[in-house]
Amino acid sequence: MSTEILQNKSDVTTLDLQINKVLRNTYLLLSMTLLFSAMTAGIAMVMNLPHPGLIITLLGYFGLLFLTAKFRNSGAGLVCVFALTGFMGYTLGPILNMYLGLANGGTLVMTAMAGTAGVFIALSGYALITKKDFNYMGSFLLTGIIVGFLAGLAAIFFELPGLSLAVSAIFVLLMSGLILYETSNIIRGGETNYIMATVTLFVAIFNMFTSLLHLLGFMNGE
Repeated sequence: MSTEILQNKSDVTTLDLQINKVLRNTYLLLSMTLLFSAMTAGIAMVMNLPHPGLIITLLGYFGLLFLTAKFRNSGAGLVCVFALTGFMGYTLGPILNMYLGLANGGTLVMTAMAGTAGVFIALSGYALITKKDFNYMGSFLLTGIIVGFLAGLAAIFFELPGLSLAVSAIFVLLMSGLILYETSNIIRGGETNYIMATVTLFVAIFNMFTSLLHLLGFMNGE
């Protein structure tokens, strides 16, 4: 009996160590990719590079996301992560230049950045401290993101600014839920690959920032 108890304690300790390792590596890689993405966005802004357009953006994003998932268990996965986040940073550069060209553009960008950071820290902290299980949100988030993505495409093709604003508001909520879900998934041992965990959190932060920027621009009459 005592042997079984010791074995169970050993298994729990091993699981806790594995979870802590995934969590530590995820936040380390997330920090690095955020800095790299900011750097590529800055380069695109300084060089005043044009936005690649919707088709190239979608092909680049989904193509690099596929490669990242395919090589997630090897060193090539790390290369793909930086390629993906760097590409997303590049697509963000022209958007930031557009907003910074407005009368109060600097304030809008900084407010969106601060709001995104605040929400991420608050939600991650809540999930880490309470250790609540948010896995039940998985199917809802997946459906919501697909519907929101399709609605966003419709807003672009049919030039529907009202729908575009609604999509941005919905994505702020969906990305908040995704942060809770992924953080909970990590600390409960559901996500064991720090590369994929990093990609999920990065995409949530990126989409939340751009959505907040869009909403703030609208509220300021831009």
